Amino acid sequence: MMVSASPSMVARSSLEEMLDSLRRRDEAEKPKELPPALPSRPTSKARLPSARRSLPNNFNAETLIRSPEWAPSVNKRKERDSGVKRCNNFCVKKTEKDAVESPYVASEEELQSRQKVAKSDWGDNVAYFIVKKLKVWCRGPSGLWESGTIQSTSGDVAFVSLSSGNVIKVPRDELLPANPDVLEGVDDLAQLSYLNDPSVLCNLQSRYSQDMIYSKAGPVLIAMNPFKDVQICGDDFVTAYRKKLVDKPHVYAIADAAYNEMMRDDVNQSIIISGESGAGKTETAKIAMQYLAALGGGSCGVEHAILQTNCILEAFGNAKSSRNDNASRFGKLLEIHFSSVGKICGAEIQTLFLEKSRVARLENGERSYHIFYQLCAGAPSMLKERLNLKMASDYKYLSQSGCLAIDGVDDAQKFHMLMEAFAILQISEEDQLQVFSVLAAVLWLGNISFQVTDDENRVEVLADEAITTASRLMGCSAQELMLALSTHDNAVEDSIDKRLTLQQVTDARDALAKFIYVSLFDWLVEQINKSLQGRCCTGRSISILDIYGFESLQKNSFEQMCTNYANERLQQHFNRHLLKLEQEECELDGVDWTKVDFEDNQECLDLFEKKPFGLLSLLEEESNCPKATDLTIADKFKQHLNGNSCFKAERGRSFSIHHHAGEVLYDTSGFLEKNRDSLSSVTIQLLSSCSSQLLRLFTSKVLKQVQKPAAMSCQMNALESPKPSVGIKFKVHMLCTFSA
Repeated sequence: MMVSASPSMVARSSLEEMLDSLRRRDEAEKPKELPPALPSRPTSKARLPSARRSLPNNFNAETLIRSPEWAPSVNKRKERDSGVKRCNNFCVKKTEKDAVESPYVASEEELQSRQKVAKSDWGDNVAYFIVKKLKVWCRGPSGLWESGTIQSTSGDVAFVSLSSGNVIKVPRDELLPANPDVLEGVDDLAQLSYLNDPSVLCNLQSRYSQDMIYSKAGPVLIAMNPFKDVQICGDDFVTAYRKKLVDKPHVYAIADAAYNEMMRDDVNQSIIISGESGAGKTETAKIAMQYLAALGGGSCGVEHAILQTNCILEAFGNAKSSRNDNASRFGKLLEIHFSSVGKICGAEIQTLFLEKSRVARLENGERSYHIFYQLCAGAPSMLKERLNLKMASDYKYLSQSGCLAIDGVDDAQKFHMLMEAFAILQISEEDQLQVFSVLAAVLWLGNISFQVTDDENRVEVLADEAITTASRLMGCSAQELMLALSTHDNAVEDSIDKRLTLQQVTDARDALAKFIYVSLFDWLVEQINKSLQGRCCTGRSISILDIYGFESLQKNSFEQMCTNYANERLQQHFNRHLLKLEQEECELDGVDWTKVDFEDNQECLDLFEKKPFGLLSLLEEESNCPKATDLTIADKFKQHLNGNSCFKAERGRSFSIHHHAGEVLYDTSGFLEKNRDSLSSVTIQLLSSCSSQLLRLFTSKVLKQVQKPAAMSCQMNALESPKPSVGIKFKVHMLCTFSA
């Protein structure tokens, strides 16, 4: 969604009038000294662009990502060396494109004035900053941005007195002008005279220190996670924004604009939330939903049910990661439907790529999905007895990371809130019991142990409490489960009842647990959508996209690659709609416009998507090769992708990709297994014979998927028919999501 101001809303503020007055006074005192900055915002003879067209030519499209998230740790990102020397406001040679620094259209008189400044000697500009004691930005000894004033210059260097009192020598072409103190803390970055990186960061830091976590960058809302309750949401704030009593930046303002434009123009709207992991995207999405529920609430009460979906989806789809105690491990697109009079009449949720590996494998200090800990802590005694449920520390899937609790979070209380949400969304008690039985079965599957019995490395399943309880909860015999875990058929090698190694048996057990959990998650989303189905919908809707944040961990695997690919798609969507299309529209309308230069990430997307030698296509091809290994896929990447500047070959199974947010090192260990996402025929047959209704339902969907290609071909066994890999399906989801 793009929030823009109409031309009538663009006016000179009292602040601008004051700055203009000060500038004229300085010019009167020393007319020969032309200040290189602080231009007034003139009224052009051409049509003034709206706020959505007000981005300056040095706007950083890499850090101010599409509404409404931006992480305060952005200054820690590595800057990519493009090979082009940075040009700032002090450069002698300015192109015609760079001459206009104002985000608004400049008059001819002001353009001529700026051209004189541009042609003047660099030393004169520095002299002006010295005489006026104007602040500049430079890199300090620690590498961080620091402000100071220029004391003197000598050749290509300048001596800058920092605010700490130290004087340092800095290359003059690395100096950047700072904004005057009177502009510190403005709520719209477009109001700043200078929009270089340190000026933007300084302004955001100033607001953040005063608990003002929301700022604007034209049509984009920037939200910085306060990691505390700052008391800026609630009924009073909702009322204030509904009645237009305040116009400060806020998620409410974004949601309000989306609602008003939908009703006025009868055009569907979207709110896209992006940012790094831990930036606060999930909470921001909930705040937007709360405001829309207040605007569109009616007698049917569906808006309350929509809000309760957060409780269920967070329990089953969120987990504690190394950076975030409530990290979303899936992408979500919520489409809220409205009636002709603007009342909510229904909703639909689409989910993307739940991180299934988290069910069985955890890094130190992380947790699996919240629901497991909530169930162990909050289940009533009768339910615990029925499921043979123990403490979270008794389950290997949960205890392996050494982290069982989150500071300040009561898992038992969260479980009771989940039960209330189930009731509101009309999920029956019978279905709830089946859900909890499946969850307990997954935990007990993780406790199943194996042993090597003879010299031929034959592996058997230990007949203990874990196998007995897991089989009972699944609705099969212990013997059937033991057989399914220790054997499988392989049509490629034309062998049946093949005994597996210890690693293969462990992988088969984990694959079964992951399949059951992901299938349960998908089923829950289906039940939620059934409950939210609306009536008398007019086709009007507002969609909220909450997608996983960019990740660069100590060890990055297939999941991080998919997550970062999704963020590349999101960045491309941002570039296209906020920059490319807007500039094209300005050109067509004949509006005076300073072209915004930005780094296009199309080459990185080509690295993933291009056929036949894109990363995902190569991974698909290698996944269909029975003798492929994690090392062969790494070699294949290096052989075919070295021509792309975003790809960098590393040693062994590693490779690097330069994303729009920085460079990430990936390890191909487990890539093929995760991309294939396959179950053996023996396991599928076991699940289809279980008495658990949910497990039989999950299996029937798999059988339908594999039988479709089998009907078109007589090759192999129907259960072994080729199917799209995880990577290819994820690519299709991304293209469909951002196709509009």
